[in-house]
Amino acid sequence: LTGKEALTQFPSLGAPGGSGPGQGHVKQCELLQLSRKQRRLCRREPGLAETLRDAIRLGVLECQFQFRSERWNCSLEGRPSLLKRGFKETAFLYAVSSAALTHSLARACSAGRMERCTCDDSPGLENRKAWQWGVCGDNLKYSTKFLKKFLGQKRIGKDLRAKVDIHNTNVGIKAVKNGLKTTCKCHGVSGSCAVRTCWKQLSPFHEIGRLLKLRYDDAVKVFSTTNDAVGHSELAGPHRHGHSGKQPALPRPTDLVYVEDSPSFCRPSKYSLGTAGRTCSREGNCDSMCCGRGYNTQSRLVTFSCHCQVQWCCYVECQQCMQEEVVYSCKQ
Repeated sequence: LTGKEALTQFPSLGAPGGSGPGQGHVKQCELLQLSRKQRRLCRREPGLAETLRDAIRLGVLECQFQFRSERWNCSLEGRPSLLKRGFKETAFLYAVSSAALTHSLARACSAGRMERCTCDDSPGLENRKAWQWGVCGDNLKYSTKFLKKFLGQKRIGKDLRAKVDIHNTNVGIKAVKNGLKTTCKCHGVSGSCAVRTCWKQLSPFHEIGRLLKLRYDDAVKVFSTTNDAVGHSELAGPHRHGHSGKQPALPRPTDLVYVEDSPSFCRPSKYSLGTAGRTCSREGNCDSMCCGRGYNTQSRLVTFSCHCQVQWCCYVECQQCMQEEVVYSCKQ
């Protein structure tokens, strides 16, 4: 999230210590792995430390869900080394972390967990009425503005990796923006829509994660080139179908970009633990995940709830059933 460690496992923070809420907030900011500027912003924004932790958790879980069937499964092991390289996986980490922070900040504003922001500024909708009617919109405008300040993206420079990281960060932000929808609620008599209130609402983060995974699958390998027209360097990729001219094709704002081919992730390395012992689907991904080493087959009995019935008033009664399950795992 900081640009140095896009996703990191924060320490478990309990109830903040100190004699007042301000002291507790400052203490949480000190426990986070932030730059000096980011820590200063965190201290000035009550509620930000908790939102940062929520964003980390959201990004990690979504990344691991999207890559659960891949050789690289977005595990925390090897992530510091991975973030120093320009792989496709690094591109996804930057995108999903910025998307998670954008999403979490916008939701924190609308939920009242941030002191300096509230509902989105939908035309004709006062915040007081929004709270009263339960239609407080997600404040994406504040979220994106604060995020760019927090990440410090003003100076890009000529460094290729810096350009790539900022590009992928912005892809994550754009993915959240594209998922912003208008939701309306009727207030008329007997359910009619004589009076209607509308507000902005973000898509579920699973949809954003699925979109970024598609961007990962179609990621573009880029290099740095000088644009003669404007006189500065920019990212360029291979020619696309239908692209004409001698100049290389520029990546689209929605393309994830990378500069290095990824390792296989088959064997343990400084980037991952490899795929040995990972479970797989025999009809699906075992051949790919196990990297040609083959897989072990094991049968086990699993217990699950079955024949559930709702009993009078207030509870559900179930029986316990057992069935045999076959598990496939990659060989060493």
